[in-house]
Amino acid sequence: MQMMVDHGESLMPVYLQIILLIVAFVVFVFLVMFFAGWGLRRVCFKIIAELEAAGAVKASRAVRLQDERKNFFRVGTGNLRPRAVDLLIKDGLLIKTGENKYYLDRDKLAEMKEKTGRK
Repeated sequence: MQMMVDHGESLMPVYLQIILLIVAFVVFVFLVMFFAGWGLRRVCFKIIAELEAAGAVKASRAVRLQDERKNFFRVGTGNLRPRAVDLLIKDGLLIKTGENKYYLDRDKLAEMKEKTGRK
């Protein structure tokens, strides 16, 4: 007479568990990248709005931008403002003067607004 012994076998084969783990990891990485990009985009539009409100559309009206965090103890993924400023400069939307002030390129800004449908 044989006795049935349960060896704790799972309902799913090991290879399927590994495949599902890899898929879950890839999805997680893409979600993290998406939300990081979304946050950077929001900061870029915020900087553009600040410069537009200040009327900084030519070198004589250039303004200083805050690069540092307001709250030293704030914990997070890092300050996105310097990265956003660098991105805007690389895209040609933001121009830096010799006095460490910034202003918007009207033509590039109009082109960007036309592409994104923003007013």
